[in-house]
Amino acid sequence: MITHLSGTIFEVSPSSVVIDCNGVGYFATISLQTYTNIQKLKQTLLYVQEVIREDAHLLYGFSTKIERSLFNLLTSVNGVGPASAIMMLSSMSVVEISSAISSGNSLTLQKIKGIGAKTAQRIILDLRDKLSAFETSEILEGNLNNKNKFEALSALEVLGISKKVTEKIIDKVLEKEPEIGVENLIKETLKKL
Repeated sequence: MITHLSGTIFEVSPSSVVIDCNGVGYFATISLQTYTNIQKLKQTLLYVQEVIREDAHLLYGFSTKIERSLFNLLTSVNGVGPASAIMMLSSMSVVEISSAISSGNSLTLQKIKGIGAKTAQRIILDLRDKLSAFETSEILEGNLNNKNKFEALSALEVLGISKKVTEKIIDKVLEKEPEIGVENLIKETLKKL
């Protein structure tokens, strides 16, 4: 079983990547979150989930282990296949999905293309208990920057500033100061607008 791919990015699009590993190109489907993290890189390491079907061997690639873990949890739910899980991970961040499931917010999950009321309820019922351990051990420790970024983006959106405008600035600030708090992140972003 393939667990990760490390090599040169040969091709990349918002939904897929081809990684050249010592002369062999591996095609993997990716989420928009992963695309955002790898689009400007020449070399990368992707954590992979291999899905073997009767008619195909498919690879799904993720820039973080946390995203791969959530993908596996989502696909364990009856009625949620790999395509739906990738759609969810492309539409919302790991923190947002986790929060929606933990709080039982099925309306948030229903905003994702292909996720109806029944599927959203099934996801919440099946994963709420599993996600509590997952959330504390992995998401909160590994994704403090994403949580701060999400909160800062939300606050700036409330002020009427477009997410498209602020996201790049926030990413640059977080790159320079990974430990910055939400309040200072907002202040620094406003200074650079």
